[in-house]
Amino acid sequence: MDKNTKKEISNRMDKIVSLCKRRGFIFQSSEIYGGFGSCYDFGPLGVEMKNNIKKVWWEEMTKFHDNIVGLDAAILMSPKVWQASGHLTAGFADELVECKSCHIRFRKDELEKIEDNTEKSIAKKMAREMRCPNCNGELTKPRKFNLMMKTFVGPVEDEAAATYLRAETCQGIYMNFKNVLQSMRLKIPFGIAQIGKAFRNEITPKDFIYRMREFEQMEMQWFCNPQDADKFFDYWLEQRLSWYYRLGIDKKNLKTYEVPKKELAHYAKKAVDILYKFPFGWKEIEGIHNRGDWDLSNHSKNSGEDLGYLEEAGKDKYFPYIIETSVGADRSLFAFLCEAYQEVEGGRTKTTESTKETEVILRLHKALAPIKVAILPLVKNNEEITKKAKEVYQLLKKDFVCQYDEAGSIGRRYRRQDEIGTYLCLTIDFDTIKDDTITVRNRDTMKQERIKIKDIASLLKEKL
Repeated sequence: MDKNTKKEISNRMDKIVSLCKRRGFIFQSSEIYGGFGSCYDFGPLGVEMKNNIKKVWWEEMTKFHDNIVGLDAAILMSPKVWQASGHLTAGFADELVECKSCHIRFRKDELEKIEDNTEKSIAKKMAREMRCPNCNGELTKPRKFNLMMKTFVGPVEDEAAATYLRAETCQGIYMNFKNVLQSMRLKIPFGIAQIGKAFRNEITPKDFIYRMREFEQMEMQWFCNPQDADKFFDYWLEQRLSWYYRLGIDKKNLKTYEVPKKELAHYAKKAVDILYKFPFGWKEIEGIHNRGDWDLSNHSKNSGEDLGYLEEAGKDKYFPYIIETSVGADRSLFAFLCEAYQEVEGGRTKTTESTKETEVILRLHKALAPIKVAILPLVKNNEEITKKAKEVYQLLKKDFVCQYDEAGSIGRRYRRQDEIGTYLCLTIDFDTIKDDTITVRNRDTMKQERIKIKDIASLLKEKL
């Protein structure tokens, strides 16, 4: 990778991160105290967009597929859950090395996967020789570093009260497999969907919100007959790819990677990662996994509770295989932002301002856009126009996420709305006072049409 390409990638990342803070998508956690590493707060627009992603995913799973129900399991669970699942053993630990000189820590597996190009091959050679890629200092021997976040329950911080923040949401689903099966009168195959926070004490969190210590997952666990596992694996992989395409991700920016057998988790029969082409490279945003029967059989053995499934005929009893779709809500939001971010040289709006200005547009799918409709009075010093604009705002705000904006020139306000991905802008002008019509402007096509105010609600429902 040449220096110009690196600079371009870095610039694009810097611009996206800057936009996120400037426009209220994402802020550094505890910023006024210098920040808290790898933790981020989602601002007014960020939380709206993230909620939209979760809503679209939830509806996709629970409304458009048969036999999938929801769950919201507790973040805190018995430590026995994590012991049985293998999270407290070496299986859920990264190998850590630390430079004795600069004290920077590295994951051993990341050093070993450094690409072989002119610059990085030197770093790779240094890693093999146990030298620091940063300062050439001596590296410590690798040691296991468990990723579970420990906490305490109750008034006394002793080992008897120790537990863990969940490292993944799926274990709560397995704990409730039998409860859901019986209470909802379900039959195999069926799925349980859940959205929730997970926590991992990552050694090297990086790339903005891509790798964090506190993150949100959207997971669906599909329980099926072992004989049907391969069929359902292929089905869910195709369904998940299709979901991203429908929400605006270009096919050329998505690819799949089948994890080699030697790299599979100890319980996995098969795993395919869905990768997105971020500015910093191809990275996983979702995993499709065939977890086999390891989870239910192992929890059955350790808990003493029979989690086997008996077919209706009463003859065939087995532990269901699990096909898992695991999505990072934060990572997918980051991918949608990167995909939507565009710059237009010279501007798109006819104004008296310089045409050399670069305009930013977030071409977010309308289902994901944090603001659906902006209400813009042409001028703010005309009482009739602003009064009418506020009436339109009050008319629409109960059914659509709207923003009222009267600050600055109309051209600047259009650009501001384009920059946050607002799908439609409604402009109230002098003609509105005469004929009760307003201008509807589409973010992507720039097309404008005059619509009667009495018809605007039904038009928006049609378009949105």
